[in-house]
Order: sequence, then C-alpha cells, then structure tokens
Amino acid sequence: MSSSEEYINGHVHLEESDMCESDGKLFLNEAFSVIMEEILHKGTDSKEKVCEWKDPDQLRALLDLDLREHGESHEQLLQRVQDVARYSVKTCHPRFFNQLFAGVDYHALTGRLLTETLNTSHCYRYTYEVAPVFVLMEEEVLRKLRSLVGWSEGDGIFCPGGSMSNMYAMNIARYWAFPQVKTQGLWATPRMAIFTSQQSHYSMKKAAAFLGIGTDNIFIVQADESGSMIPEDLEAKIMQAKSKDAVPFFVNATAGTTVQGAFDPLNHIADISERNGMWMHIDAAWGGSVLFSKKHKHLVSGIERANSVTWNPHKMLLTGLQCSVILFRDTTNLLMHCHSANATYLFQQDKFYDTSLDTGDKSIQCGRKVDCLKLWLMWKAIGTHGLSERVDKAFALARYLVEEMEKRENFKLVCKGHFVNVCFWFIPPSLRGKENSPDYQERLSKVAPVIKERMMKRGTMMVGYQPMDGHVNFFRMVVVSPQLTTKDMDFFLDEIEKLGKDL
Repeated sequence: MSSSEEYINGHVHLEESDMCESDGKLFLNEAFSVIMEEILHKGTDSKEKVCEWKDPDQLRALLDLDLREHGESHEQLLQRVQDVARYSVKTCHPRFFNQLFAGVDYHALTGRLLTETLNTSHCYRYTYEVAPVFVLMEEEVLRKLRSLVGWSEGDGIFCPGGSMSNMYAMNIARYWAFPQVKTQGLWATPRMAIFTSQQSHYSMKKAAAFLGIGTDNIFIVQADESGSMIPEDLEAKIMQAKSKDAVPFFVNATAGTTVQGAFDPLNHIADISERNGMWMHIDAAWGGSVLFSKKHKHLVSGIERANSVTWNPHKMLLTGLQCSVILFRDTTNLLMHCHSANATYLFQQDKFYDTSLDTGDKSIQCGRKVDCLKLWLMWKAIGTHGLSERVDKAFALARYLVEEMEKRENFKLVCKGHFVNVCFWFIPPSLRGKENSPDYQERLSKVAPVIKERMMKRGTMMVGYQPMDGHVNFFRMVVVSPQLTTKDMDFFLDEIEKLGKDL
C-alpha cells in the first residue's frame, strides 16, 4: 500500500471517528430524555408502579443481554436504555420502603451527574493538581460533619459504603493499638478481641475476617427488646475475653440498627471503653443524620466521645448512592500513617504547591468516585435547616404510621421504636384471636412472604421482611423519603390489608 493510500485510509478512519462522536452525543441527549421520563417523571409518580416484575427467564429475554461482535443501531440502543429504566426497581418512587434509602434529591442528583461527566477519579483526587475543587470541597464537608459530631478537629475520608467505613475504623483501631502490624503482620500481635451487639451490622464480621482478626474473636453482646446493647453484658464479655488471653481493643456501638432502628447507650459504652483502654467506634451509618435535628439528636448523646464514626448521608439525607464517610477524632494523622504507601509517581514532595493537600495516601483504594459534591450541592441548596426538616418529617410520618397502625386490629408492632423503622406483623383474619394455637407462629411466618410476593407482582409498593431473635417473619417499614405524605402511610396500611385479607 502506498503512503498516499495509507494517508487516505487513515483520514477516512478519522472521519468515521468524528461521526461516531457525533452519534454518541445525539444518543446521550436522547437517552437522557428517556431517563428523565421513565425514572424521574414516571418513577416518582405514586400512580405508576414501583417495579415491573418479571421472572428471571422473561427478563433475560426482554433485555437481550447477549454481547455481540458488532454494535447495535441508535434505535436499538435507545430501546436498551428504555428497557433498563422500565424493568429496574424505582427506588425514587414514594412507595419504595424496602431499604434504608429511598427518594431522590434533585440537587444531589445534579452533583452525581456532574461528577460522572467530569470523570475525576479519586485516584487522582488524591492530588490537588488534578482535582483542586474536590480536594478543598471534601475537606470542608468532612470538617462540617465532624463539627456536628462535636469535634473541632479530626480527620476523615469518604468511603464506598458503610461496610467499608466500618472496616476503615477497625483497621485504624488495630494500628492504633498495635502499630507494628503494618510492617510485621499479624504474627507480631496478640489475640485481639472485638465487641459488638447482636443487632449490629454484619459488616463487623466481614471486617474481622478480611483483616485477618477472625470472626471467632468477635464477642457478641446481648441487646434488649428494643435492640439496644446491654452495657452490663459488654462488661461481662470483656472479662470473658480477658480470661481467654485476648486483648480487648475495639468496641462497636450502633446508632440506628438495621432492622429495629435502635440506638445503643453511647455514654455508658464510652465509660466502659475508656476504663478498658479500647477504641470506641460508632456505626451511625443509618442513625447519624439525627445530628441535624434539635428534636432528636439526643438519641446519639455521647457520640462525641467516640474515636470514630461511620455516617451514610446516602441514607436519611438522600444524597444518593453512594455517599458514606468515616470520621475520626484523632489529630495525630493515624489515617495517613496506617495506610500510606508513598507512591512517588503521585505524591512527589517537590511540587509547586502545598503537598499537604495531596491527601490520597490516606485511602486504601486508588480509583474512587467523588462522593462529596452531591452532598455539598444539596447542603448548599437547602441548608442545615432544610436537612433538619427532612429528618424531623421522617420522624413525624413514622409516628403517624404507628398511631394509625395501632387503630387497626390486623397489625401488631414487634416493639415501639424510637426511630423511623416500623417493625410489625400483619395478622390476617384467619389468625386473629388464635395466638394460643400450636401452629400459630408457623402460620404467621408465612404471611409476610406471601404479601411481599403479591405487592411485587402488582408493583404497588415494596417493603422488606425478616425473622429475628426468635421472632417469625415480620415487616420492616422504613419511613425516609421526603416525598412521603400521610396519604402514603394510609395507602400502605390499606394495601397490606388488601393483599392479605384472604390469608
């Protein structure tokens, strides 16, 4: 092939590349219209379905998941976008009550779109040179969150979820107690003991396993009927660990348990931790947002005494997945000392600006998403007062739901909680007044799964259920979305009754 032919072929490829880019921009515009209509318009309309349920084989066929040798047409790709939007669960729907997150905040969503478009990885958000805006923004957001906890100084980092935040806390606590572990490994440490409530999040077990501490070295502390840790049993478990030549170094308290929404007695746990020289961590992934509320922040009284706090703004504050922080009271740079690897291709010390702004060596990850912008933009939009109102409204609606539930004979509360988790059984007509029957519990356990199946297939709403500590399956209703009204609470009760009236 002559050089001129090579040039012409190369030129043709360039033109094709330009055409592809133009097509891509057109596709992006049209796909965004589909997203707006299907998810942000229909998906937030209570008259529309929460989900369009399909069995797995049906869904595979509808989505046409096969990845082929050649690409598809513009029209086919738009259909793919339409299908993904249509058959996905609409977590922004007012009647999605299934998880500890729901609804949509449009300012936070704008932040998410902006960060995705900028495509700034936290690998390079590590350095001020590539992500100057986000380095300064994260610093300010973390400072503000720490101030709400009650700390004028400290440290922190955004993490990909509460489980990872809890893992950070355990790892830093281990380094604090046994700094030699970083260089010498586990053989240089004694047997370590971790303490956490029976109602705490499963990420404690995952963290202990991942870090090589071992799940057998987690001492499970009993909880009372409301789900709160019993301090007296914590002291007993510490004595038990010491008798086995284990060194107590980490206690995890929970502010807002996953199922019951219980808050552990933080001041009492802090007293015990201090007496025993332990690191006190608080998993406030769910309940931390009560710090915004003057009416309800008493639930986390004593939180300022913790060494570290996990907090997920993507839950009650609605920043959108994912937005989780781990906050530290420490001022000795433990986070950096524990995790730093001093990669010289990123963290050169002879840069032309203040290299203390290159904070990325604090992280155990390289590539990370920018999670601070969506929280910052939402906070800018509605202010601390607006976030406080959001929290208070959720509490008020949960109270309303409980009050209405108590007026109906078909509902029985598992216990009266203090948060926005409402746990209850639905008692169908066939089981009413038969609590003393030998098969009552067995029959009651089958009610929630059937109702859940019916609501999913109808698409009217979603709510979770589970067994727990000797209790057969019960529903856990989570009241969190600011789009909710008392009408939605009434609909929820009516729909449960409608779906279970023949059971």
